[in-house]
Amino acid sequence: MDLLNKIEQDYKEALRERNESKVSVLRMIKSALKNMEIEKGESITENEAINVLQKQAKQRRDSIDQYRAGGREDLAKIEENELVEIEVYLPKKMNRDEVEEKVEAVIKKLEATSMQQMGQVIKEVICITGNQTDGQTVAEIVRSKLA
Repeated sequence: MDLLNKIEQDYKEALRERNESKVSVLRMIKSALKNMEIEKGESITENEAINVLQKQAKQRRDSIDQYRAGGREDLAKIEENELVEIEVYLPKKMNRDEVEEKVEAVIKKLEATSMQQMGQVIKEVICITGNQTDGQTVAEIVRSKLA
C-alpha cells in the first residue's frame, strides 16, 4: 500500500474510532499534501509526499524547541504528540553511526580535504541516503570530519 493510501485508510479508521487527536493530525497531513498537489498541478509522487511530511515534522520540532524555550510545556507536549503521528509515515531514519560511515565513504571517494568541499560532500551524501537522514545531521558530521 502506498503512503497516500495508507494515510487515507488511517484517517478513515481514526474517524470511526473517534480518535480526535489522530484525526486532527491526519487532516493536517492530508491538507498539506493536497496543497502540494494544487501547487504542482498534478498528483504528487511518494517522494514528494515524504518531503511534505518531513517539512511538517521539522515544523513540529522547531515549535517544540520554541515552546520549551518560552516555558510552555503544555503546548510542547501537543506538538510532540503530533510529531509522533507524523513520524509513523516517514521512512526509518539512519542512526548517526550509519550516517558517519556514509560521510566517510563520500569524503574518501571525492578525496575531500577542506571545508571548501563541504557542499559537494553534503550533496553526495544526501543523494545516497535519500530520505533516511536530514541535511542538518549530515552537515554537522561533514563539518566535524573536514575541520
